[in-house]
Amino acid sequence: MSPSPTDTGTRGPLLDPVFGAEQLGSALSDRAWIQALLDVEVALTRTAAALGRVDDAHAEAVAAAAAALADELDPAELGRRSAAGGNAVIPLVSLLRERADAPARAVHVGATSQDVLDTALVLLARRAGILVVTYLRSAAASAARLAATHRDTPMVARTLGQQALPTTFGALAATWLLALDDAADDLERVLTRLPAQYGGAAGTLAAVHPDGMAFADTFADQLGLTRPVAPWHTARNPITTLASTLGVAAGAVAKPATDIALMASTEFGEVAEDAPGGSSAMPHKRNPVAAITARAAARRVPGLVSTILSSTDHEFQRAAGAWHAEWETLCDLLRLTGGAAHRLSDSLAGLHVHTDALARNLDLTGGAILAEKVTAALAEHTEDARAVVTEAAVAGVPLDEAPGITAHLAPDEIRRLLDPTRYLGHAADIADRVLAHHDRHTGEKP
Repeated sequence: MSPSPTDTGTRGPLLDPVFGAEQLGSALSDRAWIQALLDVEVALTRTAAALGRVDDAHAEAVAAAAAALADELDPAELGRRSAAGGNAVIPLVSLLRERADAPARAVHVGATSQDVLDTALVLLARRAGILVVTYLRSAAASAARLAATHRDTPMVARTLGQQALPTTFGALAATWLLALDDAADDLERVLTRLPAQYGGAAGTLAAVHPDGMAFADTFADQLGLTRPVAPWHTARNPITTLASTLGVAAGAVAKPATDIALMASTEFGEVAEDAPGGSSAMPHKRNPVAAITARAAARRVPGLVSTILSSTDHEFQRAAGAWHAEWETLCDLLRLTGGAAHRLSDSLAGLHVHTDALARNLDLTGGAILAEKVTAALAEHTEDARAVVTEAAVAGVPLDEAPGITAHLAPDEIRRLLDPTRYLGHAADIADRVLAHHDRHTGEKP
């Protein structure tokens, strides 16, 4: 059987690269699924051999048959065979038993289909999740460089879409960095703790009694997974925790992607990507495509997290539908979160910060964003300070020219009060503190 031309990606080679998921598409493809399922079956047989339940020679025969099937099996054909039983394990076990020069009892030892599918899904999540963590850390490293470089670069902070007070670009980049670092740490921790699944038909390990607990532990060790405390067929915390952590990571990506998309707009002009995208109709366009596609991928994640969380009510010892709903959903979560992180990494790695535009926009109100400082100084001379300053600001009169203010404060003093570089608070200190936190985690200097 020859592989189909479209089995290299979960959604195909047309869109995966656009949303940063080219490598993840391969890591989560149909063929990757088949490989993971076969890896689990081989681990089951080798565990049985380790516990003296099958011969070592039979375990090697099963491993050889699995290797051949991994190369030859057509995912489309396996899919067609899977429809009758509702999952791919049933026909795959039949094929493995046909191919292996070993007795039937040496294949799928004591397991149920959910054991194999859950453990294969965990294997895929570990393998793909490593890529997601790598992309998150790459984006964080670029955010760290920006925070360090622009620690003292003044810009205007915006709240509720309006200019607020001065800050620095370094402080903004530090907020991106902290969220990305935390998301990468959390995801890595969750991936490390993902357990194997082994419980047999009804989760009692009856088929391998009295070796059930030892079998489950050895099976997990064979695959490099965490030993399960007990079968978790209908206690889905490992899956829901992973899905929720991916959701948080996608949010950590969406925040800087959104900021970049807005700051790169023509009116702001504060940042630009190293390789902006063009338009099929408008030659003048310079679109922040990496940030845009990162945002697009991340926006699809919360709905998928909701699907996982709403499928936690697995009834009794095997769910009818809720379990099945997890397979593609979790893979899409990995692909989209990782793709978003990948595209954000591309955006941040070559981000150009236009300090002249930052300065221009900071001065857009003529110092009105620091009106509270003028009000405080004026209040020492008149009880109407707030009303006087508000009237000048609303009228658009420069505060250092407003008669009601200059009657009490010298223009030079007013201009000093309106200097944004004198009202940055702890912006630079915040950047330093986040960078130190980053350094402790990575051991690298930006």
